[in-house]
Amino acid sequence: MARKDEEKDDELNEDEESASGDASAEERDDDERSEDESDAGAEDEAEESPEAHERERAEHESADLALEAKALAHESTETAAEQLGASARYVHAAFFIGGILLAFISSKIIGVAWGALADWPAATRAVPLLLRFAEDERGSYALGIGALIGILTIVQVYRKEHVRRWADEVALELTKVTWPSRETVTNGTIVVIVASMIATVYVALLDRFWGFLTHLVYGA
Repeated sequence: MARKDEEKDDELNEDEESASGDASAEERDDDERSEDESDAGAEDEAEESPEAHERERAEHESADLALEAKALAHESTETAAEQLGASARYVHAAFFIGGILLAFISSKIIGVAWGALADWPAATRAVPLLLRFAEDERGSYALGIGALIGILTIVQVYRKEHVRRWADEVALELTKVTWPSRETVTNGTIVVIVASMIATVYVALLDRFWGFLTHLVYGA
């Protein structure tokens, strides 16, 4: 009986050992499969990483280009606004100067015409009001009438759409011109002055020399 029990125990131990061996083999197989899967995933990531980097770089470049385009659009908008503001200032200044010139010329013409009519007997008989004001007062009234003519004329001209559009286009083209700097203008002016002085001295010396020769020849 004792021998049979020992044999049974041995068989049980063998079964347990075989079961544990099978379990360990299965664990090894699982480990190997997981390692293979991790290696395959790493290889896939390694294969996909250049493409992913390219996509990321392309996305960054597109984002940078979009930002640059927005910045350029903003700068162009600001530049256009500045040009429009500058052109509007030019237009207003031109109309203002034109009004002043028109008022001045009109006042002078009215003053001269008033004086001429006041000296004409037929005109004074027809319009006695011409002699009602003194000569000094005529100038003041002529200036006021000329100013009124200038203001009304400029307002009427400015209200015309085609005239204002043409003036805006001209002023906008003027804003696009690259004007020389103050230093460039100063240097150019100095060069012109120096060249003019040298030419003046040369011509004066040449005139004196030919005058001396002429006096020498004809005086002898």
